Amino acid sequence: MAQAQADTSPNTIYVHANILTGAHLRGNDPSGVPARATALAVTNASVVAVGGDEELLRLKGPHTQVVDLDGAFVMPGFNDAHTHMASGGQQRLSVDLDATPSLADMLERIKAYTASAKPGQWIQGAGWDHTLWANKTLPSRQDLDTVTGGHPAVFYRTDGHIVVANSAALLAAGISSATTAPQGSKIDRDKDGVPTGIVRESPAIAMIMAKVPPPDPDVRRKALEVAIADALAHGVTSVQDFSDWDDWLVLESMEHTGKLNLRVSEWMDFNLPLSTLKRRRATHDANDPLLHLGQLKAFMDGSLGSRTAALREGYADDPNNSGLSRYEQDKVNNMAAERAAAGFQLGFHAIGDEANDVALNAFEAAEQVGVPADAKAQMAHPDSDVSEGAPAEYTGKDMRFRVEHAQVVLPEDFERFHTLGVVASMQPSHLLTDMKWAGDRLGPERSKDAYAWRSMLDHHVPLAFGTDYPVESISPFRGLYSAVTRANEGRTMTFHTEQRLTIQEAIYAYTQGSAYAEFRETRKGRLEAGYLADFVVLDHDLTKATPDEILRTKVLRTVVGGRMVFQAGNQVMPSGRKAALDAE
Repeated sequence: MAQAQADTSPNTIYVHANILTGAHLRGNDPSGVPARATALAVTNASVVAVGGDEELLRLKGPHTQVVDLDGAFVMPGFNDAHTHMASGGQQRLSVDLDATPSLADMLERIKAYTASAKPGQWIQGAGWDHTLWANKTLPSRQDLDTVTGGHPAVFYRTDGHIVVANSAALLAAGISSATTAPQGSKIDRDKDGVPTGIVRESPAIAMIMAKVPPPDPDVRRKALEVAIADALAHGVTSVQDFSDWDDWLVLESMEHTGKLNLRVSEWMDFNLPLSTLKRRRATHDANDPLLHLGQLKAFMDGSLGSRTAALREGYADDPNNSGLSRYEQDKVNNMAAERAAAGFQLGFHAIGDEANDVALNAFEAAEQVGVPADAKAQMAHPDSDVSEGAPAEYTGKDMRFRVEHAQVVLPEDFERFHTLGVVASMQPSHLLTDMKWAGDRLGPERSKDAYAWRSMLDHHVPLAFGTDYPVESISPFRGLYSAVTRANEGRTMTFHTEQRLTIQEAIYAYTQGSAYAEFRETRKGRLEAGYLADFVVLDHDLTKATPDEILRTKVLRTVVGGRMVFQAGNQVMPSGRKAALDAE
C-alpha cells in the first residue's frame, strides 16, 4: 500500500491584511523582503511565508485554517525591553496607589484595604507619586499611622526607589534615630533626627522588606497572570524582565504546564555570587524561545523623581544634593569584568549622567579584560548571526552590554556608547510623566542631553525601547507617541523636540532593537520566513496615524507563536495610572 505523503501545508494563513513586515524600517534592507504584504503563512509557531493573498493561498492544504483580517494593520509584536512583571501584578493585588491625586486619596485607599486585613498582616502597595499632588509633599509615617490600625505597612513610590513606611514597619525593621543607612541609600529624618518614614533606595529599603513575609507561589502566579494578561492586551508579545528568582520558578512552572503565553527573558541579580549565577544559568535551556535567562542587572543609582539619580553636579532645584551612587568605580569594574568573562551579558540601571559614566567605565574595564570565545558564545542565541542580523550601529563588540534608562548623559558619553557597542535601553513613556518637573531637576543645559533618543541614533547607538512597567503603563503606544512628539498627552507641554524620532525609528526600537538587545534579532521583530509568528493586529496603521491616533490605538488581537492569546472584547486588568488618564 502506498504511504501517505506528509501534509506540508501551513497551519494558518492570514489574508486581506495590511502587514508591516519590519523590513526597510531603517532604510534599505538586504533581506529582499518587501516592506508590506497582505498575507502571512504560519506553521509550528513560525512564519513560513509572507506575500500577496493569491500567492499564499496556493499553499493552502486540507487542514489549513484561513483567517480573514479584513484589511486590518498587522505588525511584529512589541518586545518590551524593560519590565518588572511580578511587581506589576502584585501592585494590582495589593493596595494599588496608581493615579492617587492627593495624599488624602492615598490614605483612603489604604484605610479601605486595611479594614479587611488579618491581625498582624503587613499592608503593602505601590504606585503613589507625590509630584501629582497639589503640594508635592512626601507622605510620612505619621500619615500612615492614622489609617493602618497598628499593622506594619510599607508602600513603594511609583518609580520603586522610595518607600514610605509607618511606625510599626520601622520598628519591625529596627530603623531608629541611631540607624545608619547603608551605602547608596538614605533614611530621611526630621529636624530632631527621627526617621520620617521615607526610605530611599534598596540597600535601606531591604531592611524593611526583609521583615515582610514573601508571597506564596499561588499569589506569585496570580500576580504574574494579571501582568501577562495586561501585556498581551496591549500587543506586547515579549518582555525582558527583572523579577525575583521565586517568580522565575513560577514562570518555569507555567511554561511546563502550557500556561505561559508571553515570551520572557528573565534577568538575574548582578550582585549574586558568580557561582550562584552560573548554577542558576545551567538550570534552563538558553535557547528556549519562550522562556530563558538573560542579562545580569545592577543599579548604579536611583531616579530623578526621587532625586536619587547620581548627577555630576548638584540638582538644579536642590544644589546640595547630587543623588546617590550605589558603587565605587573599582568595585563595579572588577565585578563587571569577572561576570563578563564568565559569559554574562550586563545591564546597568543608570539614570543620572554620573551613573551613566560609571556604567560605561565598568563596561570598558570588562572589555579590556576580554571575554573568552567559549564564554562569549553563551551570550548569544546560536541562530544569531551578527553579520546579517545586527543593526547598522553594530560595532563588532558583540557583548551587547546595556544601560537601562540612560536618561541623562554627559555630552562626551554619547560617542562612548557607540565606541563600546553599548545598547541604550530606554523608555520613552517616562518623559510623559517626567517632563513637568525634569527641567527643574536638571536645568536648561543638562536637559538638552536628557531622554536623548535622537542623539543616541545620531551617534549610531542601538536603541531598545520598553516601559519599566509598572512604573509606566505597559502600553507601547504611549511610548511611540512620546518618541514622535516629545509632548505630554494633553499636548500642553513639550520637552526638547529636537530629540524626536520618526515613527519608523520608534517602531524599530520597540521590535527589532529590543530583539537585538536580547540576542534574538534573527528570530524576533520581523515578519518573514524563519521568524517567530509573534504579531499584533491593530485598528490603526501606525505609520500613517496622527500622534493622537497612535495614543488611542486599540489592539484587536495578539498572536504569539501563531496562537491567538488576546482578542478585543475579552476583559483585562487595566494598566494603571496612565491607562486611567487615557480613558478620561
